Amino acid sequence: MGRLVPVLLTVVVAALGFAALVVRPAAGAPEKTADYVVLAGVPGLRWEDVSPETTPTLWRLAEGGAIGSLSVRSARQPTCPIDGWQTLGAGNFAAWDGEAVPATCPPLDVTIERPDSISANLPDQRTTVSYNQVTLRWGTVPGALAESVRCTVAVGPGAAVAAARPFGRVDRYAEELPPDPRDLLASCVLSIIDLGTVAGEDPDVRAAAARRADATLARVLAARPERSLVLVAGIADTDRSSRLHVVVADGPGWERGWLTSRSTGREGYLQLVDLAPTALAALGRPAPDQLFTGRPAIVVEGRPADLPEALAVPSDADREARAQQRVARWFFTLLAGLQVLLAVAVVPLLRRARRHAGPGGPAPAPRRVVATVEVLLIAAALAIPTALVADVVPWWRGEHAGVYFALVTVVLLAAATAGVRLARAYGRTLWPLGSVAALAALVVAVDVITGARLQLNGVIGYSALEGGRYAGLGVVALGVFVAGSLLTAGWLAQRVRREWRPAVVVLVGAVGVIIVGSPYLGGDPVGAIALTAGVSVAAAISTGGWLTPGRLASATVAGLAVAIGFAVLDLRQPPDQRGSIGRFLAAFGDGTSGLAVHRSSAANLAALVGSPLTVLAVVGAVLVWFALLRPWGGLKRLFGIYPAIRAGMVGITVAALLGGVLGGSALNVAGAAAALAVPMAALAALRVLDHAADRTMPPAVPWPEDPAGMSTR
Repeated sequence: MGRLVPVLLTVVVAALGFAALVVRPAAGAPEKTADYVVLAGVPGLRWEDVSPETTPTLWRLAEGGAIGSLSVRSARQPTCPIDGWQTLGAGNFAAWDGEAVPATCPPLDVTIERPDSISANLPDQRTTVSYNQVTLRWGTVPGALAESVRCTVAVGPGAAVAAARPFGRVDRYAEELPPDPRDLLASCVLSIIDLGTVAGEDPDVRAAAARRADATLARVLAARPERSLVLVAGIADTDRSSRLHVVVADGPGWERGWLTSRSTGREGYLQLVDLAPTALAALGRPAPDQLFTGRPAIVVEGRPADLPEALAVPSDADREARAQQRVARWFFTLLAGLQVLLAVAVVPLLRRARRHAGPGGPAPAPRRVVATVEVLLIAAALAIPTALVADVVPWWRGEHAGVYFALVTVVLLAAATAGVRLARAYGRTLWPLGSVAALAALVVAVDVITGARLQLNGVIGYSALEGGRYAGLGVVALGVFVAGSLLTAGWLAQRVRREWRPAVVVLVGAVGVIIVGSPYLGGDPVGAIALTAGVSVAAAISTGGWLTPGRLASATVAGLAVAIGFAVLDLRQPPDQRGSIGRFLAAFGDGTSGLAVHRSSAANLAALVGSPLTVLAVVGAVLVWFALLRPWGGLKRLFGIYPAIRAGMVGITVAALLGGVLGGSALNVAGAAAALAVPMAALAALRVLDHAADRTMPPAVPWPEDPAGMSTR
C-alpha cells in the first residue's frame, strides 16, 4: 500500500489539474450583426478629450453604444499613427519600418499613387510586408483585413494604410470625405475613415483637433448605411508616453455596455488587434485565424447608466496605468538592490551562526544583529505581496503618485512584518517561513478569486498599456504564488506524520493548480502545468530520501497527463476559442510552429535582459549555491531535519523555471519566487545553525574508579 500511495496521489493531482484547465466559460461563435462596418480612427484620442461641449457627436454615440479602453499595442512601442493604422489593417502586431521612434511621433507621411479616380496604390506596401514577415516575430501580413472582404473604402491617408491589400492596392480611395458620402460608404461592406489626429498636451490644441474629428464623424453618421456597425477608436499614441484610448461601438446588438474580447478577458478593455476580427465577425465573414492575433469584441452588461460615471472608469484606468509604468520600474530595481545587499549581509552571519561545541570556533554574532536581520528578511520576503495589496488604496490619483505608493507600501509592510514577528509562535524554527509563505499565497489567491483587480495596472501586476495580459494571474504574482503555496505545503506537511506528507502536499498543490489554471480564475494553463510538475516532484520527496527514477517518473506522468489532456481538449475548441497551447499545437500541425517558437524565444530573451527580476533570480541562485548549500550554510542541515521543506524548495525550482521558460518570461517567474523563498530559506538556515550545538562546557564530573583503584579514563 505504501508503494501505491505516490501513484494514487499522482492520479489525484493530475485529475484535479486537468479538471481545472478544461472547464471554461461558455463562449458561442460570433453572429452577424451588420451589413456594413465603418471603422473611424482618431490617433491620440483619449477619454479625457470627450465631452458634451467639445465632441457632442461622439458623446451621443457613447451614450447609446458600447464603450471601453483601447490598448494600442503594435509591433513596436510606442505605437505611432502609421503603426496603428497598419496594425488595424493587419489584425496583428505590425510596424511600418524599423526606424527608432523620436520623442514625438512624426506626421503621417506615406506615398499614395492614384492610377485612376477610384482606387489608389501604396508603392511601399510590399517593402513593409516583407519587413513584417522576415524581420519581426509576429508573422504579420499587412492588408489581411482588406483581403478578407471583396471591397474596401478608405478615406484619408491613414485609412489608406489600413485598407491597402498586401500588394498595395486600395479598392476605393478618397483623400477626404466628400460633401455627400452616402454612395461612397454604401459602395463596399467595409469603410475605413481617417478622422485626423489629436496630439500634444496643450488642452486648447487638443480640443480644437477633437472638434474637427467630431464634425467629420457627424457627417459619417448622417450618411451611414442601414444596419451598419460604426467603430470609433483612438488607434495610436502620438508621443513616447503610451496611453489608453477611446473605443466606441454603435449598431444593432451593440447597445449600452462594456466592450471586451477573449483576447483581454476583462470587461471594458479591447486591443487594437481586436478591431479587425470584430469587423469581420459583425459582417459574418470568416477571419484568417492564423494571421489575426486579436479576437472579436462582444458587449457585456454592468456599465453605469450615467455616462460621466461610466467614463470615470476608463479615465481612472488610464491614470493608474501611466503611474504604474513609472513606479514599477523603480520598485523592482530598488527591491533587487536591497535583496542583493541583504544577501551580502547574511553570509557572515551564516558562517558565525553555528555554535561550535567547546571553546574553539568563531564568536557568534550579537543577538540584536541576528534579530534585526531576521526582521529584514521577513520584510524582504513580504515586499511583493504588500505592494500588491497597496493597490487597494488609489495612490495613483495623487500628484506625487510614487511617494504615495511608497508610503502605503511601507505602512502595510511594517504591519505585516510586525504581525509575523510579534506572534506567540515566532520562536519556533519554521514559523517565520511558514507564516510568510502562507500569507503571500493567501494574498495572491484572494486577489485572483475576486477578479484579479489588484493586478490590472498594478505595480505588481500587468499593464494594459503593454498588452499581453489583461486578466487573471500575472508573471510576478505567479512566481509569488508558486513559492508561497509550495512552501506552505511543505510547512504543513512537516507537521503531520511521515506517511501523510504527500497527501498534504497534493491537497495544497491541487488547490493552487486550480487557482492558477482555471479560466474563471488565474487563466494561466502554462503556469498550471508548471505548478503541477512542481507539486508532483514535491509530493514524491516529501517523506525524505532522494528523487529516485520511480519518483521522478510518477511526477513526470502527472505533469504530462495534465498537459496532454488539456492540449487535446483545447485543440477540439473552435479556432477563435483556443488557448495558447491549442494555438501552438495547431500551428505545429500546419507547419507554422516555427513562428510561435521564434516569438517565445524572442520574448524570453527580452524578459531575460530587461527585467530586474532576472537579478533577483540570479542573486538567489548564487546565495543558495555558494552559501546556503555549503557545509557552513545551514540549508543542507535544514533539509535533513525537515525533508518536507526541501521538497517544497525543489518543487518551487521546477515550477518557476518551467513556468518562466514555457510562458515566455524567462527568469521573471523564478525571480519573483526567489524574492519570497530565498530570504525565508536564509532565515530558517540561521535558526537551524543556531540550534545545531551548544557552546557551553559540560559540568566537571569525576570519573568513577574501578575496584582495583585504577581510573576508567
